[in-house]
Amino acid sequence: MKLNRKTFDFLLMFPPLILSGFGIVMIYSASMVTTYMADKPAYTMMLKQSSWFSIALFAFLFACFFNYKIYRKLTKFIIIVLVLLLVAVMLFGTEINYSKSWIYIGPFSLQPSEFVKIGLVMYLASVYTNKQEYIDDFFKAVLPPLVITSLLLGLIIQQPDIGTAGIIFSIACIVIFSSGIKFRHLALLIGVGAVVLVGLGFHMITDEKISRFTGAYQPFADPEHSGYQLIQSYIAIATGGLSGTGIGQGIQKLGYLTQAESDFIMAVISEELGIFGVLFVIVCIAIIVLRGFFIAMKCENKFGSLLAIGISAMFGIQTVINLGAISGLLPITGVPLPFVSYGGTSLLVSLFSVGVLNNIARHVNYNRYQERVIESDAEDKPVTNIQDRKLMNQFTNMRKTRQ
Repeated sequence: MKLNRKTFDFLLMFPPLILSGFGIVMIYSASMVTTYMADKPAYTMMLKQSSWFSIALFAFLFACFFNYKIYRKLTKFIIIVLVLLLVAVMLFGTEINYSKSWIYIGPFSLQPSEFVKIGLVMYLASVYTNKQEYIDDFFKAVLPPLVITSLLLGLIIQQPDIGTAGIIFSIACIVIFSSGIKFRHLALLIGVGAVVLVGLGFHMITDEKISRFTGAYQPFADPEHSGYQLIQSYIAIATGGLSGTGIGQGIQKLGYLTQAESDFIMAVISEELGIFGVLFVIVCIAIIVLRGFFIAMKCENKFGSLLAIGISAMFGIQTVINLGAISGLLPITGVPLPFVSYGGTSLLVSLFSVGVLNNIARHVNYNRYQERVIESDAEDKPVTNIQDRKLMNQFTNMRKTRQ
């Protein structure tokens, strides 16, 4: 594909980069005091996130230029790597906040379950593209790929990380539904999956997990323990008002609100930048999600369309769950806010994923641009010879199929 500025989708390029830079600033604001009190330089977390951003930026640019159709040929390899990473977590992982989800490589930590989000989307998009001819056959088309999906979800659940497993299950359902399966088949999958997740949740239930539910829906019943975090989030949100207290001027991050730089960074944004800061983040993410769905609708390649839907759904679902947790609408599950929360693996996966989305958009824009050029040439010249007929045939074939 010829590279030119007409193929780039700037609505998918600038918002994620702006959000990532904004996130680094807010991570510094949210963590500088508590990091300094821990006898570390105040910029420690900001420096780590900046280091991850440089790696993620390279991944983003690579994904923007790397032909997304090649991922379709690599899905088996991707699944093998994901399984090995999750097994490595089970054997050598480090437990943080009651969940054994991280692997340390030198000074850096990786959370392999984040890679599963985009990897599984690629796998499902590829498999269900191949099965379009018999997509209505539940046992032949729909069921087999769910074996791999269940394996990956099972390895994540045993960490245990029910929140991430729930997100991946939701993304998978959206991709599968978009592939064209019958609604009753989707309803069956959702029903069975929900029963399994709930059943495993009860099987692995602990006092800490119960406290997340009671803390979300009855925070003032136990304000010193299970409801403490949410109450501090409420205070931060209420304090911010319309314009906030100013960057760096927030109070709740001074040891009152834990995980202020990661899962609850939106509460800090609300306190320091007010409702305008919150709307800025939400609008930027909404642009990415809605633009992604628009590209999926315009993409005539089934694999690209399903891939764009899965990536867009991933950002949308994560954002809803994160905002639901800080506002008390949903239990606290440790889901980061895309592009903004502290976390290197999350930032890497987010920028890489939106880079893939950009590449799909570039193919769509290129095809539409070529279509307009050929159509214009065809309209300007009457069909009088063999060369003109070839031009018209090329235009007609382009409408039917995509390379």
